[in-house]
Amino acid sequence: MQTPNAQDAARHKSIPFQDSNIQEDTLDLLEYWRSITKRKWAILSFGLVVALLAGVIVFVMTPVYRSTTTVMIEANKAKLLSIEDVYSGISQNREYFQTQVEIIKSREVAIKAIIATKLWENPEFDPRLKKSSLSALLETVGFGDSVAPKEWNETTLAEAVYPRFSKQITIEPVRLSQLAKISFDSESPELAAQMANAIATTYIENDLDARFKVTKQASNWLQDRLSSLKTKLDDSERALQSYRERSGIVDVKGASQSGAGKQIEDVTVRLVEARMRRAEAENAYNQIKTAAKGEDLSSLPAVVRNPTVAEAKKQEAEAERKLAELSQRYGNEHPKFVQAEAELKAARANTRRQVDTVVASVTREYEVARGTEKSLEGTLSAARSTVQSLNRKEFELGVLEREAESNRQIYDMFMKRAKETNVAGDLQTAVARVVDAAVILGAPVKPKKMQIIAIAFALGLLIGVFASLLLDRLDNTLKTSEDVETKLKYPVLTTLPRLDKNVIDRTSSARLLLDDPQSLYSEAIRTARTGVLLSAIDLPNRVLLVTSSLPGEGKTTFAINLAMAHAHTKKTLLIDADMRRPAIAKGLDLPPGGKGLSNLVSGTAALKECVHSIGGSNLSVLASGTIPPNPLELLLSNKFTETLAHLATIYDIIILDSPPVELVSDALVISSQATGVIYLVKATDTPYQLARKGLQRIRRAGGQVLGVVLNQLDFVKAQKYYGEYSGYGKYGSKKYLHGSPYAGTYGEAQPPAKVA
Repeated sequence: MQTPNAQDAARHKSIPFQDSNIQEDTLDLLEYWRSITKRKWAILSFGLVVALLAGVIVFVMTPVYRSTTTVMIEANKAKLLSIEDVYSGISQNREYFQTQVEIIKSREVAIKAIIATKLWENPEFDPRLKKSSLSALLETVGFGDSVAPKEWNETTLAEAVYPRFSKQITIEPVRLSQLAKISFDSESPELAAQMANAIATTYIENDLDARFKVTKQASNWLQDRLSSLKTKLDDSERALQSYRERSGIVDVKGASQSGAGKQIEDVTVRLVEARMRRAEAENAYNQIKTAAKGEDLSSLPAVVRNPTVAEAKKQEAEAERKLAELSQRYGNEHPKFVQAEAELKAARANTRRQVDTVVASVTREYEVARGTEKSLEGTLSAARSTVQSLNRKEFELGVLEREAESNRQIYDMFMKRAKETNVAGDLQTAVARVVDAAVILGAPVKPKKMQIIAIAFALGLLIGVFASLLLDRLDNTLKTSEDVETKLKYPVLTTLPRLDKNVIDRTSSARLLLDDPQSLYSEAIRTARTGVLLSAIDLPNRVLLVTSSLPGEGKTTFAINLAMAHAHTKKTLLIDADMRRPAIAKGLDLPPGGKGLSNLVSGTAALKECVHSIGGSNLSVLASGTIPPNPLELLLSNKFTETLAHLATIYDIIILDSPPVELVSDALVISSQATGVIYLVKATDTPYQLARKGLQRIRRAGGQVLGVVLNQLDFVKAQKYYGEYSGYGKYGSKKYLHGSPYAGTYGEAQPPAKVA
């Protein structure tokens, strides 16, 4: 059965503190800075230790010197002779430059440089020297360069030196140029300069040697080909001459073919002319043949065109004109008329004779023209046969001539290339040249001692900072009131300072409010009292339960001082409900073995016999009394409920000190009968998950949590590292008690311990 006050309070269920502006696990740069400053000396010390270790290491390391040779790879250099057919020409692109750089890095160049300088004679590279135990161990486990041939010679020594040699050489092309830097690292500055120059020289000589070998190889191949080409050329020329002799050709182009061609050309021209003459004569002949017999032939074109007939007709016409004139003047008997008539007859007779002559000549011309045509046709046919025969022979001749000419050209070309190659072999030029030879430097390139030490120091600081941040991220304890409100979602009633365990013992801490009312601790207790009174201002009586997650968090000391604070204004009763490990009687120096709560509930003692007064205060204390065999059954009994209800009618404020929530269930049983629960956590000690779990269990049991008390907080650190309690920083000059969690099974016999 609950007390009336408890029944009234049951209507006001506790609501966890909420703040929408506060987020759990917020990432704040200010929190990071505070985490760093909190451990600044540890971080700085760690950085100095790392820097010191790095300094020791770098000062015992052997210094390494570096010398650099700069070579120019002349990709665009003009050649003395054009012999691209013999070996590949120099490319003018970046691929060629990169190829040459890779050749400088090649194993062949390195081995030749090692042999040229006899690098194995230097103790730094001599593989025959006994190795250190560490090197031998690395070779044993398979991480070393193990080379141990049965017999040492130049080749095996160079092969053994090469692995380390390759690690100490660096080839770097210079961007946007034809320059390449060849660098070599060594413990000896003289050896570094020597090897850098040796690599450049070996590369140039190796290139010249390779080009010379290619030239000689091409020259030998050309000489072998020339002998076979010469034999083939001689055979083709002999075959050509033999065919000329068999065919009787002296000069096909000059004599034979040109004479036959000229003859065909002349005969063809003459044949065309003869055919034209024959056609004309045939036309005239056909006109004469087609003319009717007795018809006047003088009108025929062939006759008319004849000049003799024309002249005869002219004379005849003149005679007719003359006769006509005389006939008009004289008579027919007149001698002139008779003479003119006789002349006309003679002219006409002459015209007939000339016409007959022309007709006869036309017939003869036709016959002659036809004969001439036939003769020319025969001549042309014979000439064509001769030319066709010559053409067939010239075709075979042309084949032989082309073969002979082709063999001659190939032979001449190979002869020319062979001469060029022989000359080029004597005039080879290097593909690269040294622009800046390596020199001996006085300062080592590594280790860069100050740089390494500075980097080690910075790295140590960085590791320290990350470790500090990681520790804070892994720290799940409650360090500030903000942590309490953010992670537990309940308001903070007060924050208690840490007490100095060397100055304040159990009794002193229990009476601190009475002995030192002006202290910061006393002020914090009064703050908690005010928060309790304001939490349920309408309740006339209050039953308050003080509990925590684990032992050693200071709940008993807080309960005693809170009860004393209430006793100043209210009639207050402090009950030690922790009947498993009671501590209030010891803290207040009450007589041991006195009667208390267990006796009052069981009815073996009266209230006056169980209640004790505290000197200097109006506080009444009800100790635990005789420890029962099973305290939980006592608390669950109706007698306990009735007793608590009866006490609530007598006292205004009842404060119960109960066992921790996480160890036993006593506090959960009492919380359901209390009007409010005050949950105490220890700063930088209580995990918030554990405190959250305890609060949830109290709520499930029906308890109303008024708030959380943060105990044993170092205000100096809180102000310095967490940015809190700046107003209380001047009070934090003292060192306060840290306290430690209770170890062992709760309720076991323990030696007397100071109240935390």
